[in-house]
Amino acid sequence: MLLKTTAAPLALLLAAASAPALAQTTAPETATDLGEVIVTGARNPEDPPVVAEARRRLSRTPGAVAVVSAESLETRYAPNLADVLRDVPGVYAQKKWGGDVRISIRGSGIGNANHLRGLFVSQDGIPFNEADGFGDVQMVDPLLARFTEVYKGGNALRFGGALLGGAINLVTPNGRTSGETASLRADFGSWKTGRLHAEVGGVHGDRDGFIGVTGATAEGWRQNSEGQQQYITANIGRSFGEDREARLIVQGAYIHQDIPGSLTLAQALNTPVMATAANVANSYQRDYASVRTTLSTRWRLSPGLLFEGAVYGTWKDLHHPIFAVIDQQSRNYGAFGRLDWEGQLFGLHADAFGGVWYRVGDLDAQQFVNVRGSSGARTAKARQNAGALDVFAEGRLFVTDQVAIVAGGAWGRAKRDYQSFALPGVTGTFNLTTAKDYEWFAPRFGLLWEGESGAQAYANVTRSIEPPNFSSLSPFIGGFQPIKAQEAWTWEAGLRGRTARFSWDVAVYRAELDNELLNFVVNPALGIPAATFNAGPTVHQGIEAGLDWRFAQHFLGGSWRLRQTYTLSDFFFEGDKAYGDNDLPLVPPHLYRAELRYDHPAGWFVAPSVEWTPSDAWVDYMNTLRAPGYAVVNLGLGYTLDERTRLFVDARNLLDERYVSNFSAVTDARTASTAIFFPGEGRSLFVGLRLEY
Repeated sequence: MLLKTTAAPLALLLAAASAPALAQTTAPETATDLGEVIVTGARNPEDPPVVAEARRRLSRTPGAVAVVSAESLETRYAPNLADVLRDVPGVYAQKKWGGDVRISIRGSGIGNANHLRGLFVSQDGIPFNEADGFGDVQMVDPLLARFTEVYKGGNALRFGGALLGGAINLVTPNGRTSGETASLRADFGSWKTGRLHAEVGGVHGDRDGFIGVTGATAEGWRQNSEGQQQYITANIGRSFGEDREARLIVQGAYIHQDIPGSLTLAQALNTPVMATAANVANSYQRDYASVRTTLSTRWRLSPGLLFEGAVYGTWKDLHHPIFAVIDQQSRNYGAFGRLDWEGQLFGLHADAFGGVWYRVGDLDAQQFVNVRGSSGARTAKARQNAGALDVFAEGRLFVTDQVAIVAGGAWGRAKRDYQSFALPGVTGTFNLTTAKDYEWFAPRFGLLWEGESGAQAYANVTRSIEPPNFSSLSPFIGGFQPIKAQEAWTWEAGLRGRTARFSWDVAVYRAELDNELLNFVVNPALGIPAATFNAGPTVHQGIEAGLDWRFAQHFLGGSWRLRQTYTLSDFFFEGDKAYGDNDLPLVPPHLYRAELRYDHPAGWFVAPSVEWTPSDAWVDYMNTLRAPGYAVVNLGLGYTLDERTRLFVDARNLLDERYVSNFSAVTDARTASTAIFFPGEGRSLFVGLRLEY
């Protein structure tokens, strides 16, 4: 089915790669590469040391990875993960409202209408997910990350994970890596948006410290979408010699966000600023508080052996008036340890890592009648306990100076314990105690070739496993629904490299899934007892391509750069008993983004860009309704007043295009409610000022 789709955006990208020599054969004098996300074996000379080290480490991976540096966010407005990850091919990240973002890598979690599944999101390896895999990303503050690592698919083995989507890991700045003693940033713009960020860091002898604070508020483009966020991070470390340190990180966050709700397709395209009537009448919102504490160490045991480990605890409190008032408190605890080794094996160069990750979590859940945003009578009470253990390892053996064979795997166990309580006088509540365990082994094999220039070619095959979370298990009076763990084998191959003119990263993959967790109409005759259930065989396959082209370095007195990313997503059923051979919904078949940037030696730049989905995307599993494609034009401007002061303008959707940003998939659009669309934001303008000391 991959060959059924057209690939006009890919043709544009390849045309740029084969363009004639307007480009120089030497590196540009004025342009910088701080916005680049591509990882190769060749060092980017513009990278700060800590970012260069991250790219070097990820370049060992025989699969698709990326690094987004904090520097790439300094001249644009990036309040959420969708903005951070916009230039990473293969990542589908679209804003719904406020800080709520739909994120999917290679089709992960497409059966979820809300929240996160099938993808591990963490900071310093400490998960934002609950212990059962369920999660949100609104607690992420991009300004409190030194860089962000993206491990697509089975390439996240370093974190012990074996999920289809892989992992996104943000790394907190510390006093040694923050880059300056102090900085202040102010962003203002459309819909009364305001954001202030301040940070200070430094080193005193063998001790270092960093503290960063962010406060943000916005009325929002749509009705009933006002929000505010506060974040704080403190990072204190002590060094005991080279590559030996202990570190304490404490993070806190509070989010208040009104929820405008989803619309019909006609409403999203014609009256997109409106909110759903029920959301306004019942004051739909999300109030979310969190505290995260981590004690970690990095300890060089010998020249070839490094240990990294941490213990952590997180606390979350959620007050969430929607159809009911959802009131939840959760606590998660865990510990991990990982060894990195480099040396000789059988007289050949080799390296490896291995480790253990243990985590437990409990969640107290209650529901109340929603009385205009306040809690009325209690209608449900439950307790969820989850635990998991991962043991993982991966090694490389260089059979020649340029070719390494790679092998590894992860053994895991997950436990789900659930208890609900009968409430006096409340119909439909019941006493129930039930539990279920899952166990698996996910092997991985690969090859990695690296040329003298740092260009790399790779291939791998990886098994992934995703045990269902509590929401997917849908507890009822008889216990959990008979849901199996989602499994997949993914084959992947790719090329990446860098020259003076080009940086490129192209990956192709095919994942063959069994028991994918998707949405169904309950039909006992077909053996479908629940709305979330295991599908028959499905396939996720695609292309992920990125190209940075530096050209015409002295044309009009400055330097030019064209950055392009393209993602082809071809996901479909194979003989499913309910959906046959239909295509899977949600993720658009094509997603193309391009930015043309001109930098002048005087310190200013201009960067028009476009985001384009040339094909419509299926809305339902029965393939009866599509969401229209779109093209959105943006413009970035910036000026470096001096080495300490930067100013930028980020203008979005210049043509005020009305379009659907994303939506929730339904079973059959002919019979199900289709008020499921989230409109893309209209024309907007944001201005930012950054001061460094």
